[in-house]
Parts: sequence; C-alpha cells; structure tokens
Amino acid sequence: NDTPGKAKGEETVMAKIRVARTVEIPDALRISRYRKIPELGPRILFFSGGSALNGLCKTLKGYTHNSIHLVTPFDSGGSSAELRRAFDMPSIGDLRSRLMALADESVLGHPEVYELFTYRLPKDLDNDDLRARLEAMALGKSERVADVPNPMRRLIRNQLGYFLDAMPQSFDLRGASIGNLILVGGYLNNHHHLDPIIYLFSKLVNVQGTVRAIVNDDLHLAADLADGTRVVGQHRLTGKEVMPLTSPIARLYLSRQRDVFEPAEARLRKKNRKLIRNADLICYPPGSFYSSVLANLIPAGVGQAVADNDCPKVYIPNLGSDPEQVGMDFEHTVQALLGQLRSDVADDCGNEKLLNFVLVDSSKGSYPEGLSAGFLRDLGIELIDVRLVSQHSAPYYDNDLLVSALLSLT
Repeated sequence: NDTPGKAKGEETVMAKIRVARTVEIPDALRISRYRKIPELGPRILFFSGGSALNGLCKTLKGYTHNSIHLVTPFDSGGSSAELRRAFDMPSIGDLRSRLMALADESVLGHPEVYELFTYRLPKDLDNDDLRARLEAMALGKSERVADVPNPMRRLIRNQLGYFLDAMPQSFDLRGASIGNLILVGGYLNNHHHLDPIIYLFSKLVNVQGTVRAIVNDDLHLAADLADGTRVVGQHRLTGKEVMPLTSPIARLYLSRQRDVFEPAEARLRKKNRKLIRNADLICYPPGSFYSSVLANLIPAGVGQAVADNDCPKVYIPNLGSDPEQVGMDFEHTVQALLGQLRSDVADDCGNEKLLNFVLVDSSKGSYPEGLSAGFLRDLGIELIDVRLVSQHSAPYYDNDLLVSALLSLT
C-alpha cells in the first residue's frame, strides 16, 4: 500500500454518509446560483409524458441544463396513432414535444431549425400537394429547409428522405409535424432505435437537458378497472378521445397490441437506469396520473433504480380533476404510486426509498379529497405545503414557483 500516511498492509476504509440539511423554500441563494450557471445546474429527473410539463421545462432550462426527462412512448391516440399504425413503432409525439420545450430558443441556438421542427403541414391541402411539399424539403428546395446551414440541412434532408421512402401511399400528411417525421425517418434509418435520432435531434436544436423514452419498445397500455372490465390502448384511458372512465383503474399493464390485450413485458435499459441512479432529485410530476406518470414506472428495473438512489423523491399531485383518477381520493393516489414502485422492489424496501415529499399548495390549489399530513406521516412521507399557485396562474401551478420549490430541494 503506497497511500501516504498509511502503514504497509493497512486498508483504506471508505465511508458513505448522507448529510441532512434544513431546506428553505424558496431557497433564494441556491436559485440565484443556478440562474447564473445553468450549465452546472442540478439533475432533476421527471417521469412524465404528454404536454403538462412543457411550460415548466421552458422555465426550468433557465436554471439547469441537466434536467432528465424519461418519457412514456405508449401514446396511442391523435397523430401518434397514425404514425404507429404506419410504421409499427413507439410513440414519438411526446418526445418531440419535450425536446422542443427544452430547446435553446436564444440567438445562440438554431432558430431556423427550431422553426422547421415545430412546423406542421397545412390541413387544407390534399395529400398529393403535401407530399410534393415534403419531397421539396427532402431535396433541399423548400425555403424552410434552404435556410438551415449545412451540415444540419444535409442531416435533416436525409431523415426526411428515409421517411418518404417508407411512407405508405395512404398515409395522411394533413397537419403532420415535420419534427415528428424527422424522428420517424431517423428511427427507421437507425434500425428501429430511438436513441440515435433523439441524440441528433437534441444536438440540432441544442436541447438543454436529457430526453429519452423510458423504453424503446413498440408497446401499448392496458388497464384493469375496479368493476372488472379491461381497457386496452392509452387513448381509451385519458378521456380525451373516448368517453371518460366510470370506474377507477385497479392495475396497469403493457400490451403488444393496441386493441386486443396481449401481455408484454419491458425492462429498463442500463443507460436509463444510470440516469435514475445519478439524479439529484426524482420527481413524479403533474400530468395524466396513469398514462403519463405510472406508465413510466411499469418497466422492470425502474422501481429498484429509484430505491438505489438516496436523493430526495417528490410527488406533485394534479390540480383539479384528472379523468384517469376517477373515484380516487388522495390516499388512494399515493398508495397507487407507491404500489407501482413496490412491484419492482423487495418487500422490506421502506417508503423512504421511494417517496419522501408531497408538494402542494393547499390554500390555492384544488386537490382530491383526503389530503392529510397525518396519513403521509404514517407512511414516512412529509407534506410540504408552500405557495405554488399565483393569482395569474390559478387554477394551475405557477411554473416559476414550482421550479423554485424543486430547485430548493436539490
């Protein structure tokens, strides 16, 4: 042993300790420091999907460029359904939306690329005209693409070319997002893997954070309801495209098929496990409770990765009513969150490994019945009741207040 000050043969003992600190919300000093150097900001990890966090992300990137977003790829409604049917692939709409919310919109970014990726084809033209427009983009003859400097223009044209080569003749291009089509082309170009094109997409618009699909699999959501019925397809859970559920969700599954239940399993990839284990704060954020939040916790390995990280874990309940939470009070909601996480860990894993805080604004926020500090205390969870809703944001969370609270917990 050549360690200075150590006798030969003496072992070096490493100790791992956890230091507690008093948290002030908002922590003005901590927030100011992050604001000055967002490149060194905290790794706040969100399990989410949909568009509920997009406004928060636009605020968050002013304080940290290291946030992590694990997004569900199981959406089966809207324009995502059209792409999934045509190309047998995971949903990419929510991924594209989150990437754009985190994109650098300053003069240091690439505004011409940002505008292209957020552009949607018109809905009032026929498909032949729209295909001609898309072909012009792929050939570099469209002004929208011509304004993009090389080598970015060449990369974008390449992905659009792959999409056009694979696009079925019957594919409906009306209202299609160019960003989505580029992601699809890159997915096909990279042997049906999302990560390479997400990485390229992130670089092209200078995404100030990390965005990944929780898994790379072409799967769908299914749920057993309390009344004994089974619902297959994420679009049948959200209450947006079909009639809302009338019975509470009892259990969530993955299915290989969109319309017929075919049991499937998914496993967390090593790179995503590493992201979870290295996070400075893990957040279960507002959004569709089952299809956006709990859906990300289904793959094997997620719960254990959360438990393996000693960082704080915080749940931020939805304000108002969520069609997916029909018949659920606050206690039921927290138990459902813990139950999904517990399905992946040993029986002796304590709640403190999975959830530490619930963040609310009880004075201005509208929450499900049963919001109780005593109930949470019995579970070893602390209720943090602070100002999160402002006069101008009501009845929704104020993004500045919510970001300040999260940053203060890091």
